[in-house]
Amino acid sequence: MEGEVKHVVFTFSSSSNGTVVGLNKSIQVNFNQTASLGSVFPASVGGPNQPNQFYIDLSSGTGVAVNRAAWDFGFASGNDFRVIINGSLKMAVKKLETADITLPQQINTDVTVGGGTTLSSNGFVDNPTGVLAGAGAGIGSAIAEISATDAENMVYLVNLGSAVSTTQPGLGSVNVDGEARGWKKVRILRSGNGYKIQYADLDAATFTEKTITKDAAFNFSFFSLASGTTVSVEPAKDKWDLNFTTFTNYIPSQDANANPIEVTYGYSDFVTTNFRGGTGVYQVLVSAGGSYADFTKAKVVEASFTASATDQRILGGNWRGGGAPGSLPSVRTDRFYVVKDAAGNYYKLKFLTMTNDKGERGNVTFEYAILK
Repeated sequence: MEGEVKHVVFTFSSSSNGTVVGLNKSIQVNFNQTASLGSVFPASVGGPNQPNQFYIDLSSGTGVAVNRAAWDFGFASGNDFRVIINGSLKMAVKKLETADITLPQQINTDVTVGGGTTLSSNGFVDNPTGVLAGAGAGIGSAIAEISATDAENMVYLVNLGSAVSTTQPGLGSVNVDGEARGWKKVRILRSGNGYKIQYADLDAATFTEKTITKDAAFNFSFFSLASGTTVSVEPAKDKWDLNFTTFTNYIPSQDANANPIEVTYGYSDFVTTNFRGGTGVYQVLVSAGGSYADFTKAKVVEASFTASATDQRILGGNWRGGGAPGSLPSVRTDRFYVVKDAAGNYYKLKFLTMTNDKGERGNVTFEYAILK
């Protein structure tokens, strides 16, 4: 990691040419790791089924791929007690009017991300900005802040969304949603400075209970219902900048009377920013800010990072254009991005491809360079 001092110690035990080895037999050589100057980077999420979330640290030039079905809930490590759901699988939740998890519950098919018909104000999914604070109804996390008073923590009906598809789509298309993963009922409590999760099948009178601890080095501690354990997903919060993933977003729409509404919608080829870890980003249109090649650090506008401090979607799906029948979706070449990481390094970044040589989606390539 940039700024980290690494070292190698050489120890001399004897000499083959008669040289006398003195009392000081060791020497330590230190290396200061500096930020990457940039490169052309393949950010593959695993092809057109997009099975992976891909985390990238620009300063080290490294990436980590994690299967997006590896986790269900993320437990925030900050001062607040907030829990997120896995929007990459189109999970959805609804708060029930009971704190008793032993009571049987019924499937409610309205609790879904849907395909552009579910109102964001239903509060079934996390607000896509990534801001967790809010009173619900589409603002903040879908699961209310976990109360210190156990009786105030209600049971949630949980639609586990869709498994990762294994069906190959047509060339240039994606197929990200596999079989339905089913339903659970879940209740979350505080446990000291951590959390306690209770979960069960809908008709079960008993439940499983697990404890999750906060880890200040990470944004979240992630939990899998399938394994009943915490799992490794995001890198440490100071070791990643961008996440390539499928994503549950809000989009504008209209109701039957042509009134404006906001609905939930699943995206592929989406990119989020690690604003919790201190990464900022803004978009530059070539028509206004000049070319990528000519962009220098002197042209950086600090105020333009402000929006990304409270919205992880500045890159989002804005870097690409949608496809039409008979044509592939494509990278928008009229724009690029400026990224500032938590260590204060500035980069310019542009997207090169969103498919491989065969035209298969889920194979993004971008170029970035440090600004000095």
